[in-house]
Amino acid sequence: MKTFSFETVANAKAFQISPTDTNYFAILFDEEKDAISNIFVIEIFNRGGATPPNEHSEAHEFFYVLHGEGIARCGDKELPIKKGDALLLNPGNEHVVRNTGDSKLYTLTVMTPNQGFAELIRGGTPIALDAEDVAVLSGKA
Repeated sequence: MKTFSFETVANAKAFQISPTDTNYFAILFDEEKDAISNIFVIEIFNRGGATPPNEHSEAHEFFYVLHGEGIARCGDKELPIKKGDALLLNPGNEHVVRNTGDSKLYTLTVMTPNQGFAELIRGGTPIALDAEDVAVLSGKA
């Protein structure tokens, strides 16, 4: 029986789903690596970056803002988000998260259940986190 999983940001595998996307993901825990039914990632939005409009038929998606600020839109409602804010999106609602700040926006993003999100991310292009990413996520920025 597995007692725990551990990951460091510096060692996390990162992916960009599509070359035109303005956000990317560092996988912390998922089914492939940790045999769990959800996924935990650090989602990183470039300046001006956003998720493509999307929705999940079964999954709840959780965002906790670690650094930066942005706007979250769900359906026809928008709200500003900033460091320390938590947002839970219910299934069946189209949503977008957009970086409106002067720096990158970093969120802890959790999808429960995974609903193919990990496979979508891992099917993207592997990328390296840059020095800014590692500094912010390790608490050195």
